[in-house]
Amino acid sequence: MAEGLAIIWLNNLLTRDAIVSDQDTKILWQPSDDRIRQTNITAFIEAVEDDWATHIGDFDGLYKFSIEENERFWQSLIDFAGVSAETWGKVVLENPDQMPGATWFPEAKLSYAENLLRRRDGADALVFWGEDQVKKRFSYKELYDEVSRLAQAMQAAGLVAGDRVGAYMPNMPETIVAMLAANSIGAIWSSCSPDFGVQGVLDRFGQIEPKLVVACDGYFYNGKSHDNIAKVTAVLAELPSVETTLIVPYSRQNPPLEDVPHAVLWDDFIADFEAQDIEFNRLPFNHPLYIMYSSGTTGVPKCIVHGAGGTLLKHLSEHLLHCDEKPGDRVFYFTTCGWMMWNWLVSGLACQATLLLYDGSPFYPDGNVLFDFAEAEGMTLFGTSAKYIDAVKKAGLEPAKTHNLEKLKAMASTGSPLVPESFDFVYENIKQDFHLASISGGTDIVGCFVLGNPVAPVWRGEIQTRALGMAVDVFDHDGNSLREEAGDLVCTKPFPSMPVGFWADDDGAKYKAAYFEDYENVWCHGDWVELTARGGMVIYGRSDATLNPGGVRIGTAEIYRQVEQFDEVIEGLCIGQIWEGDTRVVLFVVMREGFELAGELQDAIRKRIRQNCTPRHVPAKIIAVPDIPRTKSGKITELAVRDIVEGRKIKNKEALANADALQHFENLDELQH
Repeated sequence: MAEGLAIIWLNNLLTRDAIVSDQDTKILWQPSDDRIRQTNITAFIEAVEDDWATHIGDFDGLYKFSIEENERFWQSLIDFAGVSAETWGKVVLENPDQMPGATWFPEAKLSYAENLLRRRDGADALVFWGEDQVKKRFSYKELYDEVSRLAQAMQAAGLVAGDRVGAYMPNMPETIVAMLAANSIGAIWSSCSPDFGVQGVLDRFGQIEPKLVVACDGYFYNGKSHDNIAKVTAVLAELPSVETTLIVPYSRQNPPLEDVPHAVLWDDFIADFEAQDIEFNRLPFNHPLYIMYSSGTTGVPKCIVHGAGGTLLKHLSEHLLHCDEKPGDRVFYFTTCGWMMWNWLVSGLACQATLLLYDGSPFYPDGNVLFDFAEAEGMTLFGTSAKYIDAVKKAGLEPAKTHNLEKLKAMASTGSPLVPESFDFVYENIKQDFHLASISGGTDIVGCFVLGNPVAPVWRGEIQTRALGMAVDVFDHDGNSLREEAGDLVCTKPFPSMPVGFWADDDGAKYKAAYFEDYENVWCHGDWVELTARGGMVIYGRSDATLNPGGVRIGTAEIYRQVEQFDEVIEGLCIGQIWEGDTRVVLFVVMREGFELAGELQDAIRKRIRQNCTPRHVPAKIIAVPDIPRTKSGKITELAVRDIVEGRKIKNKEALANADALQHFENLDELQH
């Protein structure tokens, strides 16, 4: 079908009376035959058929091949993407029947940074907007040269493979430069965004003991400058492992560094080094690239270690195949450095794409700013959260009428489920003929379990497909596979981006407990989902106690640590309540005798949480209750409270020591508005 006919067909489909509103019967977008022929997926299918003398045919055939012949699939992706390595070795997958325990490419040696820095020409590599305050542009050559100089300076400062580098940084070019420089040496990168409070940073960096910290002097949000030097100083006071503090001037030119231990400005740090060819340290496939963090539901966040090779291959499969990125594409994701989508975005350099970076409020000076960015820079992929799309809708914006978005080929949405009405809004008010991909995965795998398919229709309210190379299924409590019924999202075969392990978890007990206790030898992710008859997926939320406000997964323990500092409060319990297409944080507190939950105390609780965690941790509602349900072993039971609030039947009441406490959470007026 020619592209023009496809558009006419789509218009007819969207307007004819026969189409009803049920999400299971409504197609919102269909790629034309011409577009399908030009996709990377079509080229990849042809390459796979040539590589292995097999018939694939279409995407469904490719998905089947990627699961049944997973070793061949990843080998073909390596060739298709042109991944560079010193050696791959003869073994593709060791212990393929063990999870955990399977090891991909155990003989390989490569450098993640080398694969992201293959281009050295004058085309844009990074384009940055820091609200309306700062704009920067790095060519591929400038990016390579800056990484070269910084890597030399880091080595001169004593940084070696295996050392940790902690970044307390905005989403700006220097952050990417620093990560690539650290990785070129073989150092391990870990990052938090500057909206994290001091305790939130220490809960993370305190466990991994970085030798070098990269931090900004301040940042911009909602048109205001926010100082970061005081927080950096407080963090460093509790991190004796740090030998160098690299300060990036952002909100001012000459930040005061007198009180910052081991501080040196970026330009001074690299001043003695000229750009030269980078000597990339090629290390084993599973050499740690990133340390990322769990939500902190049951204590301080767990430190999830991801290997360089697995991260690179997983991201390439998503950028190249599911997002159809090509050299010269201009890729954007609205993210901070505290969210895994930053790590995902950076890998777009391996596709020779231009990365569009934005830091600050997406609604300053108004809700058009990201669409201004898209128009000005010819954005081809617009990545954001479901919460942002809902906010644009509520603001009454119609970017399709106010902006030229002709180069925009796709929009990706993650963080929380994209509701059917938001699918409608995107196609009616942002762009009609483009690919909308709702996606979902996690920090745990630094990638997606389910995501978009550029050669298939977009159905209203439904994620299109399971990720290539990921044996995703849905299980009931007994481990039976389900279709068109809700259950646990699981993965039944090993994949390259499984964590190398958890930091300081030498026997692997924490790692195994996190994902492999519910079903033997099967990864259980903790999402409550339904696999549709078409092979798509609908996600209903978390099946555990993790919170998910605004699309960012956070844990309850971090909130409890702050609430427990108040003498007026005996105990707290936190849940995520489904509200207006998203999740809002609700905090219940048991008050000490003689105290009431007055407005001043609520304000103080919110302020402490905001300062020591992040703004996303701040509860939308704080409600006093006389008692909190707990198990017979004394643990508070968040899931039972969440189920009561959401009107679901409580299972295993007999496991509770005080089941009658649940009545305090039923039909609360405060939770109806």
